[in-house]
Amino acid sequence: MVEKLRIVSLSIHHLSFRESLATVMQWAKDRQPSYVCFANVHMTIEAHRSSAFLEQLDNASLVVSDGKPLAAACYALYRKKQERISGMDFMPAAIEMADKEGLTIFLYGSSPEVLDTLHEKITRQYPGLRIGGMISPPFRPLAAEETAAHIAQINRSGAQLVFVSLGCPKQEKWMADHYKEIHAVLLGVGGAFPVMADLQRRAPKWMQNYGLEWFYRLLLEPGRMFRRYFETNSLFLCLMGIERLKRLRKRSGTDLTHSSN
Repeated sequence: MVEKLRIVSLSIHHLSFRESLATVMQWAKDRQPSYVCFANVHMTIEAHRSSAFLEQLDNASLVVSDGKPLAAACYALYRKKQERISGMDFMPAAIEMADKEGLTIFLYGSSPEVLDTLHEKITRQYPGLRIGGMISPPFRPLAAEETAAHIAQINRSGAQLVFVSLGCPKQEKWMADHYKEIHAVLLGVGGAFPVMADLQRRAPKWMQNYGLEWFYRLLLEPGRMFRRYFETNSLFLCLMGIERLKRLRKRSGTDLTHSSN
C-alpha cells in the first residue's frame, strides 16, 4: 500500500518518478481500468473548493505531485522528500516505455492541429510504436452518444495507455466518470500535448527546478493566467500557512506533555 500525504485537501501518493512509471506500466500490461492525476496548486485549490471534485481525485488510482510547490509541501508538513512527477516529463517517459514493451497508446484531447503534429513527432521518434488513434473532442459538452462513441473507439484500438489532455478539472472529471468503461490506464497530462509537439515552449530547466514554471506561463499568457495564479497561489500559501501553524502547535503541545511526564 502506497503512503498518502494530505496537502490542504488533496492526498498525494508518496512515491518516486521511477516507481510511479513502473506502476502505470504494469497496470497498462494488465489492461487494468485506472486513472492517474498529476496534481498541482490549481488542482489542489479546485479540490479544496469542491467536495465532488475532491472525491473524484480521492478515487483516482494514482495522484502524484506534478507541481514543485506540492513536492515542497510534502517536506514542510511531513518532513518527507517527494520527487516532482510532472505530466510533461511523465508522458514522454511512458511513451518510450510503451515503445520498448510493445504497448499501444491513444491520444485524447487538444486540437486537431496539435494532435496531427504530435502524432507526426511520436511516429518519427518511435516508428515501431503502435498509436491506436486520436480524438479531438469539441470544447462544448458532449452528448452521451458522442462520449459512448469515443469510448468504443478507444477500446477498439486496443490501447493500453490513454493520454488525456482536456485541462484541469475537465480531464480529471472525464477520467473519473468513464475509467471503468475503458480497458486502459488514463493519464491526465494537461498541457503536455503542445509542449511535446514542440508547439509551445516550456520553462527553462532552472525555473522548473525552483518551482517557477507557473511564472514562466504567466509571462507568456499574462491576460489569461494572472487571475488564476493570483487567486490559487495566494489561497494555497494561506492554507499551507494555517496547516503548518496547526502542526507546529500540535507538536509543541506534544512536547509539553512529554516534558511534564
